[in-house]
Amino acid sequence: MTQQAPDLFQQDRLDVRAAILVFLAFAAAYFFSALLRAITATLAPVLTQEFSLQARDLGLLAGGYFLGFAAVQLPLGTWLDRHGPKRVILGFLSLAVLGCLAFSAASSFAGLLSARVLVGMGVGACLMAALTGYRRWFNAATLLRANSWMLMTGSLGMLASTLPVQWLMPLTGWRALFWVLAALILLSMAAIARLVPRWRQTDVSASVAPLPGDAGYAPIWRSRYFRKLAPLGFFNYGGMVAVQTLWAGPWMVRVTGDTPLQSATGLFCINASMLATFWGWGLVNPWLARHGWHATRLISWGVPLSLSVLAFNILAGSATGWPGWALFCMTSSVMALAQPAIGMSFKAALAGRALSAYNLVVFAGVFVAQWGLGLLIDGFAAMGLAQVASFQAAMAVYLCCAIAAYGYFVSVNADNSVQ
Repeated sequence: MTQQAPDLFQQDRLDVRAAILVFLAFAAAYFFSALLRAITATLAPVLTQEFSLQARDLGLLAGGYFLGFAAVQLPLGTWLDRHGPKRVILGFLSLAVLGCLAFSAASSFAGLLSARVLVGMGVGACLMAALTGYRRWFNAATLLRANSWMLMTGSLGMLASTLPVQWLMPLTGWRALFWVLAALILLSMAAIARLVPRWRQTDVSASVAPLPGDAGYAPIWRSRYFRKLAPLGFFNYGGMVAVQTLWAGPWMVRVTGDTPLQSATGLFCINASMLATFWGWGLVNPWLARHGWHATRLISWGVPLSLSVLAFNILAGSATGWPGWALFCMTSSVMALAQPAIGMSFKAALAGRALSAYNLVVFAGVFVAQWGLGLLIDGFAAMGLAQVASFQAAMAVYLCCAIAAYGYFVSVNADNSVQ
């Protein structure tokens, strides 16, 4: 039977008004984080033309965000548990502002990539800081809902990275967009500084006696439940994010034959579908939990559906447009339930490390999938495959990895009992 970690921070629960304001402050930062994550798909045609990028370059550039993001996750978890979400996210977002300004001024692929890595590092705390705070400030049912609605906010940010960016580029150019984004991130930092509560260390020391085994990330890596979900997070969820934030766009242009505007419209529809999906998860999660549909059970049923959709999309080839990729992303969204489930399987004092460790797995997977798919596409093309066949073959390799990850998941008998 699934258990949850003991409620050691009842005194820190926020009232409804304060909880809403805290959620909105964190959500604003996460909105811009997700916009920056996905904007490469919309900018792909203009960046490819201006900097003469090949598929592997485009994959590496998009993946640079996730490389920077993944690189900070392990120290981030420790810092969140020690210093609290407010101090940590404000420090990190300062790097994101610098990264946006550097990206706007880049004159070479190396400059773009370096700035992209810096942006990824800077926004690396946006979701984890929020979820670490919610773990203490919200009750369990609200935590599940807040997690889904944070992801919905991320989908809204990715939505903003599509048609709105495509419409603005003729007016401002892509470089000026990053000055605007830097200014908006500064505004979100002001909201967090004003609205988010301080992290009271005295509560932690009084409520949780440190144990020798709690040092660092050792209890996280030892968890059978964490290890059960890690391959799914890396391949299945990481690959889905790679498709949503990059490869769905080039597929629509180079396989389906869409124009850049049609591709941006398709990306808009994909992200709108994901926004509605995460909104729906937020509404039904408390009801599902009350009726025994916990995260592990939902993932067991949902992942085979997403794999079936992916296989269909690959076989359909040039007939697969945005509806096929939207359906793939929507069915893969069940994997997002793993994040709060992992956070609730550890004591509150370990929540930051647990969440950041899983986030590291996911975003390392996104980086590998984004760059790896680009390398595979170029590699299959060099072997003589046509453009459409190269994309299909690269996606087929990814499908095989995702199937293997699901096979490992069902072979491990573990639930999210308190570690």
